[in-house]
Amino acid sequence: MAEMSTDDREKRRARRAERRQKQREANIERAAKMHEVRIHSEDRSIAISSGGPEGKVHIGCSGWYYWHWQGLFYPADAPRNQWFSFYERQFKTVELNAPFYSWPTVAAVKTWLRQATGDFVYTIKVCELITHVRRFDDCGELIRDFGYVADMLGERMGCFLFQLPPSIRYSPETLQLVLRQLDPFRRNVVEFRHKSWWTDEVFRQFEAAGAIFCSCSGPRLPDDLVKTANEIYIRFHGTAQWYRHDYSEAELMVWADRIRSSGAKTVWAYFNNDRDANAIKNAKMLSRLLGQV
Repeated sequence: MAEMSTDDREKRRARRAERRQKQREANIERAAKMHEVRIHSEDRSIAISSGGPEGKVHIGCSGWYYWHWQGLFYPADAPRNQWFSFYERQFKTVELNAPFYSWPTVAAVKTWLRQATGDFVYTIKVCELITHVRRFDDCGELIRDFGYVADMLGERMGCFLFQLPPSIRYSPETLQLVLRQLDPFRRNVVEFRHKSWWTDEVFRQFEAAGAIFCSCSGPRLPDDLVKTANEIYIRFHGTAQWYRHDYSEAELMVWADRIRSSGAKTVWAYFNNDRDANAIKNAKMLSRLLGQV
C-alpha cells in the first residue's frame, strides 16, 4: 500500500475536524430534545427505585462495534447486524463509548433495549458536551438530562462514566464542581486522566459524595486499585501505549488479587485495548482468573 502523502493526511485531518465540529453542534440539539422528553416524563421515580445490578462481577469491553474485530472476533462472513448478538454470547456487559461522541437519541436507547437479552447490562460513557466542551461548567441540568438514559434502560443500566480530559489537573474547586453536580440517584463513575487526582483528599471527597473513583491501567497513571464506594470500577487501556497493550496472565493476576482483596460488593471492569482484539482476550482472561467462567 502506498504511503499517504502529507497533503492527503492534512486533508483527512481537516475532514475529521469538520465532522467532529458538526457532531458537537448536533449534540447541543440532541441534548435539548432529551431535556424536553425528561421534563415531560413521569417514569423517573420508577427508574430510580430499580437501582440496577448489584453484588456481581461485571467484565466486558469498552465498545463492541469495531471494524477491525471482523475476522479476529466476529466471523469474517457475519453481517454487522449480528455482531451484537455474537458479543452478547461472550459477555454480559459493555461500556458504550459512542454516547461520548454523539448524545444518544431516545430511538438509539430503545435499540439498545431491543437488542439486549437475559441479564445484559450497559455502562454509558457520558457525552463530551458535559466533560470536554463545557467541562462541568453549569452542567447540573445537562447531567440530569443525560441521566434520562438510565430511566429508559431501567434494570439494564449499569454506570455512568464521566471521563475528564488529561489537561484538567486537580484543584479543590474543580473537584467540588464535579461532585456537587452528579445526580446522587445514579451510579456515577469519574475517570481522571492526570495523576494529580490520585490523593487521599480526593478519595475522601468521593466517599462522602457516594461516587466511584475510576481505577485505571494506563500510561503515566498510578497503577492502583482505588475503592471509594461499595463498588469498584476499572478501565484497562494499556500500560506503555494507549489501546494497544496485550495484558499477560501475570499482569491480570495482580489485578485479580487486588479485586478479591478489595472487599467490593460489585465489580465493574472494562477493557479498552481494542487493537488486535486484545480487549476480548484479556476480558475473558480476567473473568477466568476471578472464577467467572
